Formats: sequence, C-alpha cells, structure tokens
Amino acid sequence: MLKVENLTKKFKKITAVENVSFEVNPGEIVGLLGENGAGKTTTLRMIATMLKPTSGTASINEFNIIDHPDKIRGHIGILFGGDVALYDRLTGRENMTYFAKLNGMSDQEAKEAVEQIASDLEMTDYIDRPVGKYSRGMKQKVSLARSIVHRPDVMLFDEPTTGLDVLSSKLIHDFILKCKSENKAIVFSSHNMYETEKLCDRIIIIHKGKVVASGTIEQLKKDYQKDTLEDLFIECIGGNNYE
Repeated sequence: MLKVENLTKKFKKITAVENVSFEVNPGEIVGLLGENGAGKTTTLRMIATMLKPTSGTASINEFNIIDHPDKIRGHIGILFGGDVALYDRLTGRENMTYFAKLNGMSDQEAKEAVEQIASDLEMTDYIDRPVGKYSRGMKQKVSLARSIVHRPDVMLFDEPTTGLDVLSSKLIHDFILKCKSENKAIVFSSHNMYETEKLCDRIIIIHKGKVVASGTIEQLKKDYQKDTLEDLFIECIGGNNYE
C-alpha cells in the first residue's frame, strides 16, 4: 500500500505542494486531477524520491521516502508523459533489459519480463530495432515498459498518453487496467477528464498545491450536484472565479 502523509514542497517563497495526503491500496487506481502547475508532478516526484519534501512523508509498506529511499525505488515504477528517456542507439529490447537489470533482475528474469511486457504492449514487431527509428507512440510504449519492467508494487503514471493517438492511448489504458488486475497500487495523474473517469476508482483534485476534493467520481458528483466530471472539476478549483 502507498500512504502519503502531509507532503509539502516549497521552492523559496513558492509552495508548490501543501499538506497532500492520500492512500492507494493494492488493486486500486487513484487519479490526481488538476490543471497544469497544480502540483501533481511535484507530488509524484516526491513519492518517487526524485525530490526531497520540505515536510511530510510517503511510505510503501514499512519503508518511507525519508529513511529508506533506496528501498522505495525498488518498489516503484514511474512514467512521465512526453519524457521517454531512452537510449536511441539501443533497441527496445536492450533498453528494457538494461533497466530491468538496473532494478536487480537476473538475466533470465529480465528476459522473461521483457518478453511478457512486449507482448502486452504489442511491441514484438519492432522491439529489436534501434529506438532512434521509432515513432513517438512506439517510444512512449517502450518508456512505459522500461519504467515497470521490474514489476513494482506501486506504479506512478504522470499523463502517460501525452501526444499519443487514439489507438496508442487505448493500448496504454488497457495495460494500466491489466496492472490493476494484478493487484498493483496505481497513481494516475492527468487533466484529461475522459481517461480519468475511465480508469480511476477514486480521484484527488489538486488546486494550487492543495487537495480541494477527494472521493469516488460518482459520490463527488452527488456532493457537488454536478452531472459531469468537467463541471465538478471547475467547481472545485474555483468555478466561474477561476483565472
């Protein structure tokens, strides 16, 4: 289980994230919903030990990000949309195998994991070509694969379908749902209402670094008397007064 407790991040005089708390259970997808600059990515970077929080913490099982960052990294996979971070001269298979071994997998474990994820994401036709010759959608799928090839307990997806076409986006949606069925705890960050509603069991709406609403989409619609997630979101971040 992922538990986030009062995470706060300040950059000089700017508070990017303030007292954000939530939990994600195995087999659950929780969405972080917010406009650009709301603090979603900063929150995920702190959970992934890429940024040190000003205060607060997050933990996976018995390990927390302050005292056990190395342990945490072995339990987490993270993908930032638009940031493929691959080696263009290597093939897709070589990229995934490299990251699998970085995360402690044996040669055989890495081989089996790469074969499985390549099949799941329909990459077998081009997995042995150099990544530099891939389309954007191909690169995004390999980037997704290498981020979770080590089969982490917790998966963090930050706008993973950014810039992808409809078919590639659906494939990634289906893969995320497969991970959920395998009892992974998943955080899905987006400002896309459609995919948030399609994928998430619960949502957390963040505005100016603070949690302004959380719960199931249907319950929040009832609480705020809104028919659509878009209307609910606009209401939560300030309604007609939002600038």
